[in-house]
Amino acid sequence: MLITIILLLIGLGLIFFGADFLVDGASAIARKAGISDFVIGLTIVGFGTSCPELVVSVTGALAGNSDIAIGNVVGSNIFNTLLILGLTAVIAPMAITDENRKRDIPITIGATFLLVLLGMKHSLFGLGQHDGLSRYEGILFLLIFAAYIYMCFKFNKQDDQMEEPKKHMSLPVAILLTLGGLAALIIGGDLFVDSATEIARKIGVSDKFIAVTLLAGGTSLPELATCIVAAAKKKGQLALGNILGSNVFNILLILGVSATINPVDFSGMSLVDMGILALSSVLLFTSAYTGRKDSLDRFDGSLLLICEAVYLTYLFLTI
Repeated sequence: MLITIILLLIGLGLIFFGADFLVDGASAIARKAGISDFVIGLTIVGFGTSCPELVVSVTGALAGNSDIAIGNVVGSNIFNTLLILGLTAVIAPMAITDENRKRDIPITIGATFLLVLLGMKHSLFGLGQHDGLSRYEGILFLLIFAAYIYMCFKFNKQDDQMEEPKKHMSLPVAILLTLGGLAALIIGGDLFVDSATEIARKIGVSDKFIAVTLLAGGTSLPELATCIVAAAKKKGQLALGNILGSNVFNILLILGVSATINPVDFSGMSLVDMGILALSSVLLFTSAYTGRKDSLDRFDGSLLLICEAVYLTYLFLTI
């Protein structure tokens, strides 16, 4: 048990050092390539920090363990929106651009509700023999994902108001820093998840609980570390792009790949779990579109954190 705890701490260290390298490297690449912080956060950073979820969910799909595959994605997206976005907004309010409102946030919300409606179609509408995603629905998710990524780069608009970085970094160094940061995040996340899961299984908790809490939280540690560092460095658009990108990657790419490999059964998911996932999108919508605010402020962040605390309390009480 002592060795397991040590490995867990090493994983945490790699995650937070990797996040610092990743934010600095990705920001430098964005400037040199004429790409906005948001698009870099959405794509390079979003995909990189979603790699642990990809590994966990695809491995679960290959093993026929749908509880791990879907529980990891649902729990991770709830964790991303309620806890990480909430905590980041409390640390430093994040600006919301017109492009975010017109394209990125609607896509994130749309993907979430598409997952809820298709995944729970039997419970909600009595369609099909059971809840879950078929191979055809997995392919549909992948096609939507490809179209979204194409649209992001086609209509990319760099923010000319961003401050110049204090350190001038060459492109090769920026790329190496970004790749090194991603590697540290992925390795650290893997160490953390393996150690935490081993401890949880020794305690005797279920696969679903492990997936929705430890795996989801553990595989979301790269997003958490990256967003906290980005907020501290006044890179709010990179942080927002990371969360929105990670959520879209999780649903459209990771579940798309998982369902294409092996149809994903949602029988382990309750309406409460999926309802909280939908609620997280509703709260994102109200934060972005109500009033005349141009940012996710500390009030929005506090509300998201309260909802996450309520959901975690529910999970612990219903183990």
